[in-house]
Amino acid sequence: MSKIKFGVIGCGHIGKRHATMVQLNNECELVALTDTASKDMLGLGDFEVPFYSTTDEMLAAHPEIEVVCICTPNGYHAEIASTCLENKKHVVVEKPMGLSRANCENLIYKALNVSKQIFCVMQNRYSPPSLWLKEMVSDGHLGEIYSVQVNCYWNRDDRYYFKNGQKHPWKGTHDLDGGTLFTQFSHFVDLMYWIFGDITNIQGKFNNFSHQHSIDFEDSGLVSFDFINGGMGCLNYSIAVWDTNLESSITVIAEKGTVKVGGQYMNEVEYCHVKDYSFSELPPSNPANDYGHYKGSANNHPHVFENVVDALKGRKPIATNALEGLKVVDIIERIYALR
Repeated sequence: MSKIKFGVIGCGHIGKRHATMVQLNNECELVALTDTASKDMLGLGDFEVPFYSTTDEMLAAHPEIEVVCICTPNGYHAEIASTCLENKKHVVVEKPMGLSRANCENLIYKALNVSKQIFCVMQNRYSPPSLWLKEMVSDGHLGEIYSVQVNCYWNRDDRYYFKNGQKHPWKGTHDLDGGTLFTQFSHFVDLMYWIFGDITNIQGKFNNFSHQHSIDFEDSGLVSFDFINGGMGCLNYSIAVWDTNLESSITVIAEKGTVKVGGQYMNEVEYCHVKDYSFSELPPSNPANDYGHYKGSANNHPHVFENVVDALKGRKPIATNALEGLKVVDIIERIYALR
C-alpha cells in the first residue's frame, strides 16, 4: 500500500501536532519539516526527517511530497499555500484559510488550475455535540429556526501575547494575526455557517478593554445579523475573561424546541427540550488542545487527517472544502468591515 507523503511548514504547537498525526496514520509518511526557527530551538527531536528553513528549499529537495500542511502564522497561510499549489501539491491549511476573501479566491483559482485540493482545518465539526446539532437542524427536528446565540468567552492575557517579557512577534498584529475572530473564534464562525448558513444585515460593536498594550484590534465584540435561511442571530465574543476560559456555546430557539450546546469548548449538550424528541447521551468529546497556560478547541486532528487520506484515495468527500474555508473568512471580513 503506497503511503501519502507529507511535508509540514511551521513547527510550533500546531505544526508538531500535524507532524504527529501524519506519523500516527499508517497510510501517511512524514517526509520533511520547515520552519524559520532552528530545529533545536523548536524541540523537534521526535521527528527524524530532513529539516529546512524555507518552503522553496523543502519543495526543491523533495519533489515526492504530495501534501503540504501549512501551520504558520495566519498572515502567511495564503502566500505559502499559493507557492505549494504552484508546485502542484495538495495543501492542508490551518484556520484561517487566508486573511481576506481575495486571498482565498486566488487559492481556489490556482487549485482548480492545477487539479489539486485544499483542505481547511476546522476540526470542531468532528465533536459529537457539533455533529448532533447539525443533524437536529438538517433533519428538521427543530422546525423553523427563530434565534441563534453564539457565545465565545475565553482568556488570552499576557501569558499568551508575551514570552520571557517580550511581545510575541506575530500574535496580536494586524498583518499576521488578523484579529480575534480569525485566531481564537473562527472555528465557531465555521460551525455557525456549517449548521445555519450565511448571514446578512450585520451590525456590530467592538472594544479593546484590556489588551491595548498587546493587540492591534478588539478583544471583545457584539455582532447581530439575520440568517439568509431564516431567523436572526448574534455572536458575542471576548478574550478579556479573567484567568481562564469561560465558555463556547450555541443556543437555538426554534419552532419545535430549544437546545444549547455549551461547556468551555462547545463540548456538551447543556439543554435539549424538543417536541417529540428524546435525547440520548452522545459519545464523549475529545479534550481541548492543552498549551500549558491556555487551552484551545477540541483535539480532533486525527479525524482531519483521516479525511485527507480518505478524500485523496477517493473514499469520502472533503470534510471542509476550500469554498467553506473561504466563506468563514468572508463572514469575518464582513463583520470586521464594521469596526
